[in-house]
Amino acid sequence: MDSLITAAARALAAGDPLGALKRVALRDDAPALALRGIAIAQLGDLERARTLVRSAARAFGPREAVARARCIVAEAEIALAARDLGWPVKTLDAARITLETHGDVINAAHARYLEVRRLLLIGRLDEADALLADIVPDALPPALHAIHALAVAGIAMRRVRARDARVALAQARSAARRAGIAALDAEVDGVSRMLDAPAARRLTRREPMPMPMRLDDVETLFASDTLIADACRYAVRDAHTVVSLATRPVLFALACALAAAWPGDVARDALVARAFRLKLADASHRARLRVEIGRLRTLLEPIARIRATRDGYALEPRVARDVVVLARPVDDAHAAVLACLADGESWSSSALAIALGASQRSVQRALETLAAEGKAQTLGRGRAVRWITPPVPEFATTLLLPATPPGG
Repeated sequence: MDSLITAAARALAAGDPLGALKRVALRDDAPALALRGIAIAQLGDLERARTLVRSAARAFGPREAVARARCIVAEAEIALAARDLGWPVKTLDAARITLETHGDVINAAHARYLEVRRLLLIGRLDEADALLADIVPDALPPALHAIHALAVAGIAMRRVRARDARVALAQARSAARRAGIAALDAEVDGVSRMLDAPAARRLTRREPMPMPMRLDDVETLFASDTLIADACRYAVRDAHTVVSLATRPVLFALACALAAAWPGDVARDALVARAFRLKLADASHRARLRVEIGRLRTLLEPIARIRATRDGYALEPRVARDVVVLARPVDDAHAAVLACLADGESWSSSALAIALGASQRSVQRALETLAAEGKAQTLGRGRAVRWITPPVPEFATTLLLPATPPGG
């Protein structure tokens, strides 16, 4: 490898894409194309970068398996930055195996971290955790050590383990400073701001105004002697048991109404209006309410009773001494879509559908609603259209993104 290619590679490793381009901008051999693509990706032109990296992969000969694998890893990183979550994961896995076979430990670890970051984006935390467990970060350069710690922090935040997240972020900050890469420092700072921003709001009958809560406060609440109707994850829980109602919206609406009124009761007509979205209730609606209350009573049996009163129903925790509703940090029907857009990247509707586990059409309807309200805007046209959100007051997106239930 000639001196200019070596110098450009070192500049990229140090986070200096302009320095790398100065050395290889006028060259079109395979190594130069690969380095130009990575440099341009760091500068933000992802489509041009992807074209260059693909050209480099084709330019490398069949005997240059390691170089081609490195190009595949670079293209996967560009796809992740572009939120192309449908990029073929098996291709990246094959490239990682090639790199491991040929002893390129650093780039193989980088490929695994890309897999982890994709899994984290789509909420598959157990799989991301298992991949991380196979990597020993101490043997890696500081930059990859920082990426490892950021992944650990991201998983901890999704699982509402704020203390673990802060420990991991401290490790990430230390490693990023040792690496001397400004972009890594900025990423650590961004995650730290998210951890310190409001993550949810606490609602009770005794408090007229919702109380903002950071992730640390939510973690403390989950460990306390409190029954919680969690409107961020659609579950009812206490310190020991989680009852998921994510697929039972009517039952969850009833649970939230009863929790918000505790220790009082809720009138039957009010419950019909809340659960069935009806202004007037007749005998058939009240009969349906009795059926749904019976189903909810069965599901909540381990942690709470539902008692019939003269006017309606009341919630009675079995062990917990308090009851609260944990509401979303933003009062918006499409908060989960906003949570994804809030990362500052441009998303396609198909990528949002993958990340949220929803149909693409429902995501498109949500985006159209948000655009009409001025909360989202488009880039590009036709099939290339991407979605971003204008600057909004900071809030932590952790509790709005898909993941295993808190405590899972």
